[in-house]
Amino acid sequence: MRAKDYRAALQKAAEILGEAMHVVDAGGRTIIYNEAMARLEKINVEDALGRSFEEVFTHIPLEESTLYRALKKNEATVNKEQTYLNVYGRQVTTVNTTVPIESEGRVVAAMEIAKDITDIKNMSDTILELQEETILGDRGEKEEGRKRKGVKKYRFDDIKGESPLLREEIKRAQKASATDVSLFIYGETGTGKELFAQSVHYDGVRGDKPFLAQNCAALPESLLEGILFGTARGGFTGAVDRAGLFEQADGGTLLLDEISAMPYELQGKLLRVLQEEYIRRVGGNKDIPVDVRIIATVNEPAEKLIEEGALRKDLYYRLKIVGLNIPPLRERKEDIPLLAEHFLEKYNRKYGREIWMISREALEKLRDYDYPGNVRELENIIMSAVSMSEEGHALKPEDIEISRSYRRPPGPEESFNSEEQSLSGYLASIEENLIRTYLIKNQWNISRTAEELGMLRQNLQHKIKKYDLI
Repeated sequence: MRAKDYRAALQKAAEILGEAMHVVDAGGRTIIYNEAMARLEKINVEDALGRSFEEVFTHIPLEESTLYRALKKNEATVNKEQTYLNVYGRQVTTVNTTVPIESEGRVVAAMEIAKDITDIKNMSDTILELQEETILGDRGEKEEGRKRKGVKKYRFDDIKGESPLLREEIKRAQKASATDVSLFIYGETGTGKELFAQSVHYDGVRGDKPFLAQNCAALPESLLEGILFGTARGGFTGAVDRAGLFEQADGGTLLLDEISAMPYELQGKLLRVLQEEYIRRVGGNKDIPVDVRIIATVNEPAEKLIEEGALRKDLYYRLKIVGLNIPPLRERKEDIPLLAEHFLEKYNRKYGREIWMISREALEKLRDYDYPGNVRELENIIMSAVSMSEEGHALKPEDIEISRSYRRPPGPEESFNSEEQSLSGYLASIEENLIRTYLIKNQWNISRTAEELGMLRQNLQHKIKKYDLI
């Protein structure tokens, strides 16, 4: 097979694989450039093939080019963020892995695989800008803007419930708020972990300082590191000087939600920051002292996460100076009437309704449910009931739509009855309820639900549409 034929075969393979791919020969001339890469960099394939990458991407300084380093320095780059202008002057942000290809001891080509994170990068920049505006507003420098935003600040009085399990955790949290030690909070989805975290901050010794929060599952590692520690100009292609959340939260509190979703290597960097009490911006060489209280949350037991390799044991013990374990709603059902009344008042005001009470039968229906989505799910049920109620001043059992939108998956006692339904219908009901349960558990995150159910995201989306789950 001729070299030309090999290139054609590889180009076809690159199209089939679907990953954004760019391959250059030893002279830097593009020999493979697939449609996925063209869409990512927003240029035409014909504008890249056969041309030197230096000619196509003139806006990237040569020393910052990962392809250049692979070819000239035999240097591999793994998951490197780049922000640059393409040939048409459009800004693109990618995470690249670039490797040199060697033959007989010399570099004969370089291959780059890239992932487009332009939208996510724009979102992360917006997050930092909004966080900074909020901090300035809280400090009185943008008072008018702060009032306009109306950001809710939760305190211990906002935590509703009288069950012994809940009151014990509130008591522990109140003691912790009188200090500035780090906290590690475990609670299932919807139990109110951020409510506790904000209460510890705003009713605590740092209450007049910034409170910032970041969901560690929301961003890829390359962006999450920059969000936390900031970036320095020249640290990577397109990098600008920008303070991260640690600098913005200096003197205050930083909530790291779902910390087990933070990549393992980044957890190690976080541990060093906590031990040494200074950060270094991504790409920077200056040590910046920070004084930040960390509150970390997880929605699975820490021991399980450590065993699975999702959470570093040393980071866990460094963070768990004080540990809180927020009980799920099924373990404090005596709080359901109080919570239901609270949400009833809230949504009466919001929707202009005059529903004065919840009937005894409706309350029994609420008590008989296990709430995989916990307090958040109960709130959604009451919100739906109030918004859809058409007449009367009391919520009745038929107003409580647990049976349609919040059913438990069938247990083994719910055996198949061929006289009532077909086998296919029975299996479909099991599938529908199982998908619903995992969607609620994962806060309707489709990617995470698909992963836990062991199915493709596209297939899950098809099922969601089929069963009218969202």
